[in-house]
Amino acid sequence: MLGKILLTLTVIGIAYLVIRQRQVTEAMATTKAKDKGRASTKHSPSSNSPAAALHENSLAADQPGLSQDLRVASYLFLVFMVGIGAALYYYRWQDDHQVITVNLHSADQDTPVSYQVYKFQLRDRTFTTVDGRQVTVASSERMEIIGLND
Repeated sequence: MLGKILLTLTVIGIAYLVIRQRQVTEAMATTKAKDKGRASTKHSPSSNSPAAALHENSLAADQPGLSQDLRVASYLFLVFMVGIGAALYYYRWQDDHQVITVNLHSADQDTPVSYQVYKFQLRDRTFTTVDGRQVTVASSERMEIIGLND
């Protein structure tokens, strides 16, 4: 589900950048066409001169370009990814620190022995209880886990 959301947001972001680039390109072309019309009527310096190049650069600096949009998009993407990473880390930590109940059924006892265990400390045949006791399950014992969602 999260992958689908990320893919959708990526496609929306790319579409925005493409449309924005087209608008900037069209605006630059319109500005250049207007400047050429003005230059021919005012007898401005030749287009190869440094003054003309400086004038074109100042016009390009006035228009927000693709680089500015990419910078904003990259910062937003970075913030989004750090936020997603932090959220996933928190949910993983929260899931690992869930307290579950482990019942050990032995052949020689009628009632099972119960232990409270953090989920991340549960192994195949051993576990550490909440109060710090290390318990190893014998091969003749049966281990029942209560509260494990997965």
